[in-house]
Amino acid sequence: MFATAFGVGHSAPVRRALRRPPVPVLLTEGIAAGACAPPDVIVIGPGGSRKPVRGETPCGQAAAGPAGKWLASGTMPGTGTPAGSMAAQALLDLRLSTRPNGAVVAGWHGIWEYTWPRDSSWAAVAFAVTGHGTDALRVLRFLRTVQLRDGWWAARYRLGGRPVRDGRPAELDADGWVPWATWEWFETSGPGRPATVRALTGLWPMIRSAADAAERSLSPSGLPGPAVDYWEHGAQVTLGTAAPLLTGLRAAADLADALGRRAAAKSWAAAAARLSGAIGSAFGCYGFNRLPHDSSDPDASVTFLGPPFGPASGPLRRAVARAGRALTLPDGGMLPGTDWPGNRSTAWTAETAFFALSDAATGQHTRAAAILSWLAAHRTPLGALPEQVTAAGRPASVAPLAWTDAAVVLALTAQSRPLPTVPVPSAARGTRAGRGTDGGCALPALAVLGR
Repeated sequence: MFATAFGVGHSAPVRRALRRPPVPVLLTEGIAAGACAPPDVIVIGPGGSRKPVRGETPCGQAAAGPAGKWLASGTMPGTGTPAGSMAAQALLDLRLSTRPNGAVVAGWHGIWEYTWPRDSSWAAVAFAVTGHGTDALRVLRFLRTVQLRDGWWAARYRLGGRPVRDGRPAELDADGWVPWATWEWFETSGPGRPATVRALTGLWPMIRSAADAAERSLSPSGLPGPAVDYWEHGAQVTLGTAAPLLTGLRAAADLADALGRRAAAKSWAAAAARLSGAIGSAFGCYGFNRLPHDSSDPDASVTFLGPPFGPASGPLRRAVARAGRALTLPDGGMLPGTDWPGNRSTAWTAETAFFALSDAATGQHTRAAAILSWLAAHRTPLGALPEQVTAAGRPASVAPLAWTDAAVVLALTAQSRPLPTVPVPSAARGTRAGRGTDGGCALPALAVLGR
């Protein structure tokens, strides 16, 4: 996620994009957006003037070809609702954003044209829950090949899999998101199927290294040390890192148990219990995101604690609702956090979709539908979801954004059926049969350990 946006007009990077080999982009007043058909590039200028390049294939026509067959091979969330077309476009854009080697492009332009493990994990889950398990597994296998020897992942990679060495440190949340994505794929692909178990066995070294690294990251307080999270604004102790690591440790413990790795399951379950208690104590009943802090500043990452990442609770639902109210801008979109250092009048679509997902996954469907309707109404002319929406209601920055696409697909899916939610394992037994439940805000670690 970035605070940088393109300016209006055709800059040098935009002109270079137009000279590239066929890439699925739409360029409109500084916005790079995905079209349904990869060979097409369309320029939309001020006032809506259109200049087709290499021939324009409308999105509706593309649905009749291979893309349509791919969509039909899975399940389409939002079918029969006003959001159905948004779901189809988001899934098609995710498909176009996923390279044959499994690398997921964050956005098809400039500084976004890399693959982040975080975005890739969410894309894999979106594929998995919509019945495209083969695509999800391809993404997970790519992540396995690019994992660093110490169990971390680089902040971002080139599409061929080479880490980008630009001085930015690893973003530790990947060691939570990747096990979560693997768990979601496993749960939706038939855990009892021999082929699924074999594929999970192939991913096991990645999960083991990631969970061990997550466990090592915990300080004596139970929280991870300072790290760069998805805001990419310096190393801090944040809920944006701690919450994904909690989900990843729980997911890894459950996957370990599925493979009969009882010692690993018990160790990671205990680490998750420590982290859970530390989050409840340190983050003021989930009221704020960054430590140290002297006030309650809600943050969108509070949504990472509840379904489908972890169990629901009354205090958590109230914290999410409080954060949603605090972060909602006058036009209906949301900020990443009340202490967001960037433009405070521009909404970010991924964070807005996080709240839609949280509401849908906790049965608050009316509220989720309102957020999803706002997202649908603020797409680009070709229906792609942009990274940002200005105070004037105009799409801004890059589109499509893979993370937003994935979050929207998950939210729309959760509107129609429950998504698999990572369970809280029993640290005492570390077994699937002994799964516990989380009591919610400020739950002491020993409350889980004693079950």
